[in-house]
Amino acid sequence: MNSRRADFDRFVADSTDTLLRAAYLIVWDLGEAEDLVQETLFEVARRWPRVRRMERPLGYARRILVNRALSGADRRARRRRELVVPMPPEPALSTGANDVFDGQDELMGALAALPPRQRAVLVLRYFLDLPEAEVAAALKCSLGTVKSTASRGLARLEQAMRETNDPRSIPT
Repeated sequence: MNSRRADFDRFVADSTDTLLRAAYLIVWDLGEAEDLVQETLFEVARRWPRVRRMERPLGYARRILVNRALSGADRRARRRRELVVPMPPEPALSTGANDVFDGQDELMGALAALPPRQRAVLVLRYFLDLPEAEVAAALKCSLGTVKSTASRGLARLEQAMRETNDPRSIPT
């Protein structure tokens, strides 16, 4: 096996779990997340001779993944609304950042309810622990946009969590 192929195989082995975790938290559908990761890795493979020389190939792959996830968000939301049969929840993926959080189900439910771009910023920034500059690069936006989107997303998340834990909000 040539070294270029071995480098790509190593990249896939090292990055697939991280990409899948990010994709799942952004699109909130395991099958769709797996498809996004596969499409992303296919795109990286097509450009591997150039990508392998990059300083951070995972950042490049993450940008492809996020762009694909956000560009298909409306289609996925429409498809979910059209489903009439309730589906069981997807199996939880270990996110690392919230494994010890007591209200993990509530947090994940609140995160799933956020608009796709806010969810993407929060996932990249807080679940994957990326610096704001890397989040901005992945989303092709300014640092200020990342900061304001994160702030709005965290506020909405906090509000949703407060409502979930408010005994007055429980239907009787």
